[in-house]
Amino acid sequence: MTPPTPTQQITDWLSALDAALSAKDGDRAAALFAEDCYWRDLVIFTWNLKTFEGRADISKMLHHVLQDVTPDRWALEGEASESDGTCEGWISFETGVARGYGHVRLKNGKCWTLLTTMRELIGYEENKGRRRETGAVHGVVPGRKSWLELKTERESRLGYEDQPYCLIVGGGQGGIALGARLRRLGVPTLIVESNPRAGDSWRKRYRSLCLHDPVWYDHLPYLPFPDDWPVFAPKDKIGDWLEAYVKIMELNYWTSSMCKSASFDQTTGEWTVEVVRSGKTVILKPKQLVLATGMSGVPHMPELPGSDGFQGTLVHSSGHRGSDGYEGKNCVVVGSNNSAHDIASDLWENGANVTMVQRSSTHVSKSETLMELATYPLYSEDAMERGITTEKADMIAASVPYRLMGDFQKPIYEQMKIRDKDFYDKLRGAGFLLDFGDDESGLFMKYMRRGSGYYIDVGASQLIINGDIKLKSGQVSSLTPHAVKLENGDELAADLVVCATGYGSMNGWAEKLISKEVADKVGKVWGLGSATIKDPGPWEGEPRNMWKPTHQTALWFHGGNLHQSRHYSKYLSFQLKARMEGIPTPVYALQEVNHKC
Repeated sequence: MTPPTPTQQITDWLSALDAALSAKDGDRAAALFAEDCYWRDLVIFTWNLKTFEGRADISKMLHHVLQDVTPDRWALEGEASESDGTCEGWISFETGVARGYGHVRLKNGKCWTLLTTMRELIGYEENKGRRRETGAVHGVVPGRKSWLELKTERESRLGYEDQPYCLIVGGGQGGIALGARLRRLGVPTLIVESNPRAGDSWRKRYRSLCLHDPVWYDHLPYLPFPDDWPVFAPKDKIGDWLEAYVKIMELNYWTSSMCKSASFDQTTGEWTVEVVRSGKTVILKPKQLVLATGMSGVPHMPELPGSDGFQGTLVHSSGHRGSDGYEGKNCVVVGSNNSAHDIASDLWENGANVTMVQRSSTHVSKSETLMELATYPLYSEDAMERGITTEKADMIAASVPYRLMGDFQKPIYEQMKIRDKDFYDKLRGAGFLLDFGDDESGLFMKYMRRGSGYYIDVGASQLIINGDIKLKSGQVSSLTPHAVKLENGDELAADLVVCATGYGSMNGWAEKLISKEVADKVGKVWGLGSATIKDPGPWEGEPRNMWKPTHQTALWFHGGNLHQSRHYSKYLSFQLKARMEGIPTPVYALQEVNHKC
C-alpha cells in the first residue's frame, strides 16, 4: 500500500481537527496532537499571544475558547513537504470574526507544532487593493477642497476638536509601524514624539552607528526598502527613511511633543494624557494608550560614589552623541555589549585612548558568521530567490515555539565555535570573558530572554585583541576627580566615562508617565521566564506584556527591533481595531504578574 503523501497527511489531519472543533470537543481535538506538542496562537483563538504546551494545556484552552470561537474552513495552502520524518505545511481557516493563517508540523500523523494567526478581521479588512480609495472626484464641484486642504484640516483638528481613538507614545520604528497599520484599518491614531523630527532617535546617536541586522530583516510594513538599499544601513539613512515613511503613509505624527502624565478613568473607559507640544499643553482623551518606546525601559545609570566630584564628562550610552573632541583624551566605556563596543571603536577611530570595563561575560558573534548561519537562511537574496519573502520568513520564524527555539539555535552556535575558533581563542587570550548563553543557545535567545549580554562584532573585537582598545574586567567602585576606580584598586584615567549599562524594564516608562501602582500592576516587560540570567521564572513562553493585553485596561507595550516592530504591529493593530468596533475580545490566559520590575 502506498503511504500517504505529506499533502494527504496534513489534509486528513485538518479534516479531523475541523470535525473535533465543530463538535466543540476539546479533548478529541487535543488527542490529534503528539504527547510533546505546542500550539502558538497569535490573537485569533485567544485575543492574546500565547503558546500552549502539551495536550492538557491545549484541551483546557479549547474547552474555554470554543464557547466563542467557531473555527472552520480549514485548508492546506499549496503543497506540504516532508523532511526527517516531519510533514509541514501552510494552512488557512476562518472563525466567526476573522480569517486565519498558520503552519502545522506533523510527526507520525500527530501534530507537533501548530501556529495560528489572525490574517484579517472579516468586514474590517484593510483599505487596499480593490478597497482602496478613489482619490480624485471627477466632475465640476464648486468650492471643493483639495486633498492637501482636507488633510491639513484633519490634522489641525486631531487632538483638539477630534480625539484619537489610539495614542501612541514614541515615534520610532515601533510607533510608526503600528501607526501605519492602524491607518490602513481606519483607526484614528496619533503618534507623539519628543524629538523635533521623525527619525531623530537614530540621528542623534553616535555617528558610526549602523544596523547590525540585514536589510531583508528590517523592512517596515507595506513599503519595503528599495532593492539597492545597503545590507546594513547607517543610522542617518534609517532616520531619513522613517521621516519619509511618516509622510508617505500620511501618519498623524506630532514632533516636539512630550507626554507628561496619563491616567485612566475606569468609568468612562478613556485616558487623560497631558502632552506638551512645542511648549503648549494639550490634553488628549484616547481610548487606547500604546507605549512604543522600544523594548527597553528607562536608562540604567549606576550610582557611583564620587560622581559629583568627577571633573570629566559622565554620560549613559543613550546620551552619548559622538566622539568629536576626544582625540588624545582618556575615555572609559563601562559595559561590553553592542553599544559599548560600538562606542569604544568609534572613540578609538577618532583618536581617543579607550579602555573598556567588562563587568560580566558577553556573547560575541562575528557579523558575517551570524548572518550566514543564522539570518540568511530566511532573510537574504538567496532566500528571496527560493520564494521566502520577508512575510513568509516572519511566519516561519513565528512557527517555532520559544520552548523549542533554544534547541533550534544551539547547532548554529556549535558551528560558529568551530568556524571562528581562532577568533575566540584570541579574544579569550586578550582577557575577554566570553559565553554562548546559559544553555549555549547563543545571541537570539539572550536577546529574547534579557535583551542584552551580546555583541555582533563589526570590528571592535579585533581592536580588543590587538590591545588598541584596552580591556579591564571587574566592577566600578567609584569615581575620583580624574579617574574611574575599580573594586580591585585599579584606577583608569578618564576625561570621559560612558556607562553602557543597559536599561530597566519597559514598565519603568509606565511608572514615569502614569504611576508606580500601574507599573507594578502590569509587571515586568520582556523576557520569557526562562530562569536564566536576568530572565527569572516562572516560564511564560512569550515575551512578557509585549503586543498583547496587560493587567491595566487599555494599556499596551509595543517595540523591539525592526523585524518585531513590523511583524507584531499587525497583531496589535487587530486587537485595537476590534475594540474600537465593539467586537467581543475575550482574552484567554492573561499572563500572571510575577515580577514588578
